[in-house]
Amino acid sequence: MPLDPRLLEILCCPACHGDVVEWAEGLHCQSCGLLYPIEDGIPVMLIDAAKKVEK
Repeated sequence: MPLDPRLLEILCCPACHGDVVEWAEGLHCQSCGLLYPIEDGIPVMLIDAAKKVEK
């Protein structure tokens, strides 16, 4: 289930404060490349839970 667009407008990467976009695997930061998981429809915006992905 996609996240509410209003939520995506206010969320930002906790590591670099860049914008995040929704991917199938979670929320991806366009600036630093971290991917934050979504568990049970709730974004886990913790740096320790994120994974580095290639841009």
